[in-house]
Amino acid sequence: MLSRRGFSGVLAGAAAAADWPQWRGVRRDGRTAETGLLRQWPAAGPELLWRVDGLGEGYSSFSIANGKLFTQSQKKGRQWVMALDASTGKTIWEIAAGEHFPQDRGPGPRGTPTVDGDTLFSLSADGTLLSLAEATGKKNWGSNILRDFNGSQIKWGLSESPLVDGERLIVTPGGKEKSVVALDKKTGKPLWGGGDDQAGYSSAIAFDFGGQRHVVTFTSAGAIGLNAANGRVMWKYAKVSNRTANVATPIYHDGHVFLSSDYGTGCALLKLTGDGDRVNATEVYFNRDMRNHYGSSVLLDKHLYGFSSGILTAMDFMTGEAVWKDRSVGKGQVILAEGLLYLQGETGAIALADATPSSYKEISRFEFGRGDYPLWTLPVIAGGRLYLRDQGKLCCYGIAKG
Repeated sequence: MLSRRGFSGVLAGAAAAADWPQWRGVRRDGRTAETGLLRQWPAAGPELLWRVDGLGEGYSSFSIANGKLFTQSQKKGRQWVMALDASTGKTIWEIAAGEHFPQDRGPGPRGTPTVDGDTLFSLSADGTLLSLAEATGKKNWGSNILRDFNGSQIKWGLSESPLVDGERLIVTPGGKEKSVVALDKKTGKPLWGGGDDQAGYSSAIAFDFGGQRHVVTFTSAGAIGLNAANGRVMWKYAKVSNRTANVATPIYHDGHVFLSSDYGTGCALLKLTGDGDRVNATEVYFNRDMRNHYGSSVLLDKHLYGFSSGILTAMDFMTGEAVWKDRSVGKGQVILAEGLLYLQGETGAIALADATPSSYKEISRFEFGRGDYPLWTLPVIAGGRLYLRDQGKLCCYGIAKG
């Protein structure tokens, strides 16, 4: 069921629109370059533009490109990939993408589809990997990465969002000598495999360092760095792994990799040194002041902002010093736009706060609410709109200046 109200003037002040084409945005860092957004919300929250009910089960977030919103859900006994009109919420297409996935902490798919030009890549909780035409949902190719690479299912289901890196599609089936694999994105043909770890719940990142392209991901056993050209494992770091659920996406900045996990574990900053395949990762610090559970931190200037278990924390990126802590919205997720933190608590509170290392400065707050499961879907900003999802409920709010 779809409802709609108040489109007048939504983008009249025309926020400088920016797509959000994959997990955590363009650079997988939880940030958007969008401008022209509200600096304060009305007491009841931003204007609700439309709402969809019955979207289906799942924690999948959204990618947004070409006026479409892409996500995954579970309904009618199957998992699905779907495209919706980003302006109205109306379904444009949907395609079955995996078997029914039950789970007592919330059933259905977890990963976010990835847009790459005219192609969409999706990974369902059961390992179903699809390449689809972005415009129509027509299948280009498909496989099951657990079956094809002898991976084993993890307790709460595969949660990774596929990474496109040039002509490569990177996913983590967790197989022997194929923990992480690269596929030809046009055909699905395997290019390389590396590592032996079982999959974690994290998603990979890619970056350039020392004249080479690198892939870093957080498996069930710890962080690993691979040569993106051939899959050779260059380094491993296990201290930050909790061996229960490693979820947060790694953060790369200026030759350093930041990692964090909860269950009483903590965070680490690693300094990369060397060239080519001879790269080392040396611990700069390890502490327990930033323990990301299911959400990832964001980096602005020299400071990280993220949830250390249930406490929002600001931390100096290079030293690991926590400069402030606040209970804010409780345990949750954070994304960043125009120097403001968009905060979503798992019990349904949504807040806007300054991203400043001086202190916690909340500006606005409203209640989105939650259903039978925690509010774990990452919020997304695109085109002057804020998208929030709680399982089958999807709401679109206008956050552009009038």
